Amino acid sequence: MVTMRVPFLDLPSMTAEVRSEVTAGWADLLDTSRFVGGVAVDRFEAQWAAYCQTSEAVGVANGTDAIQLTLRALGIGAGDEVIVPANSFVATAAAVVLAGARPRFADVEPETLLLDVDGVASAMTTRTRAVIAVHLYGQMADVGALGEAADRYGIALIEDAAQAHGARRSGRRAGAGGRAGCFSFYPGKNLGAFGDAGAVVTSDPALATRVRALRDHGRRDGGHYDHCYLGTNSRLDAVQAIVLSAKLRHLDRWNAARRAIVDRYRDALTGTSIALVAEAAGAYGVHHLAVVRVPQRAQVRHLLAERGIETGVHYPTPIHLLAPFRDLADRPLPVTESAAQEILSLPISPHLRPEQVEHVCRTLAGIDQWLHQGQASRV
Repeated sequence: MVTMRVPFLDLPSMTAEVRSEVTAGWADLLDTSRFVGGVAVDRFEAQWAAYCQTSEAVGVANGTDAIQLTLRALGIGAGDEVIVPANSFVATAAAVVLAGARPRFADVEPETLLLDVDGVASAMTTRTRAVIAVHLYGQMADVGALGEAADRYGIALIEDAAQAHGARRSGRRAGAGGRAGCFSFYPGKNLGAFGDAGAVVTSDPALATRVRALRDHGRRDGGHYDHCYLGTNSRLDAVQAIVLSAKLRHLDRWNAARRAIVDRYRDALTGTSIALVAEAAGAYGVHHLAVVRVPQRAQVRHLLAERGIETGVHYPTPIHLLAPFRDLADRPLPVTESAAQEILSLPISPHLRPEQVEHVCRTLAGIDQWLHQGQASRV
């Protein structure tokens, strides 16, 4: 039955493109032995701030810490609430709890599955101090409208841009629309390290200074034993900074390749019962994930797997229904809960070959016939 294998993500090909540059950078690092901080980290932070169109970037150990440290740097903690969409990776809400605050779950737009102003308004309480807009699947939420709403309510807008490296909307880069943007550089991201890594970007110098201190045991800048905050150890190391600088040169081209693949999927699925999550007007999504909504998801995944096509589900259980958060789920979230039963992530990688993309499209066309007629022989 398998005629061609289509991986969900082709990390080896991405690694091959940067291997020689990374190897050379690591060789220099071995000569200097400056493994924590130093020139490599400073260089990447400057590059990432410029790319995101912010004045500051602070490298941290991972994306969860990026959110947690941002909240703490804003003075958000015990007794405070932070609005988060429930259809994100669990780390978005976990970071709120780790900062000492309480997540307040909100529903999302049915077409884009992104948080909107109505979702924020419905979740507001007198204890709300911030809202985290998750740029899900690589598409930015409307940070312009959300920022205006946050200003009206007197709360901070934070961007969880872990899936949106290079995304744009209405002229803004992901990370530049709120008080801070939080990134993960987990290996499978559009810009991925060779391990865990993350960053906070902001154009608020005072906020950046506090995040830098908090990531480094609360040290005051320039004072090795002068600890002005209760901090933690969440530093970006030079080994990963070298990888990220090397990959950043390729990011826009890789994102364009992802968009071309999703455009082909969208063309192939027009008029079928399998629908890609909508792209908002004025948005330039970078398609960290290519997500469709399908009936009979389990059967569809099985049929795709039989034909060598790997898929994923992001995410099968909304956060408010996971065991650690159920006591915080004070109301149903119908859009989120319905979508969780239907979403399916198709193969997406800048190195997918045209024939692999066409194999996915042909297979989906056959599956659509099966969905309409109930005849697996037609797939």
